[in-house]
Amino acid sequence: MRLTTKGRYAVTAMLDLALHEGSKPVTLKDIAIKQEISLSYLEQLFVNLRQSGLVRGARGPGGGYRLTGNPKDVSIARIISAVDENSDLTRCGGRSDCHQGEECLTHELWVELSEKIYQFLNDISLLDLIERPRVRAVAQRQDGKRGFIGSQNVAIQKVSFPETSVSGAN
Repeated sequence: MRLTTKGRYAVTAMLDLALHEGSKPVTLKDIAIKQEISLSYLEQLFVNLRQSGLVRGARGPGGGYRLTGNPKDVSIARIISAVDENSDLTRCGGRSDCHQGEECLTHELWVELSEKIYQFLNDISLLDLIERPRVRAVAQRQDGKRGFIGSQNVAIQKVSFPETSVSGAN
């Protein structure tokens, strides 16, 4: 199973959502600020998470997202699988044609590693992470940061600009 930025951010956002699951839905803006993830990137991830049945949205004032089920039933592997198209470490995408149309020498090794990583992540639920003291401590720190930002009426948005080369030639 490969871990991409999409997978990492999806797990982070889902954990934040699970930690703050309560009477009102959690907004992507709140998650974006606390986790320092681009709001537009989160919106793209949540399309996949919604299609996979992991979250549901609520529109209107007080809207946001909620988990569709219990955090104990949502594995980390399921979240990563919801946003990543490919989840193996083989060079051939699991097709066994990585060495001139044939299986390569190390194919079996990478298949087994992929399976072990998947099983490890499948054995950890959102609830397992929520119950970890260090996760709770980080969440409290981030909540304090969000409260401070909110009380200062400061808007934060990450902006990135594509690099352009400046040349004298037209």
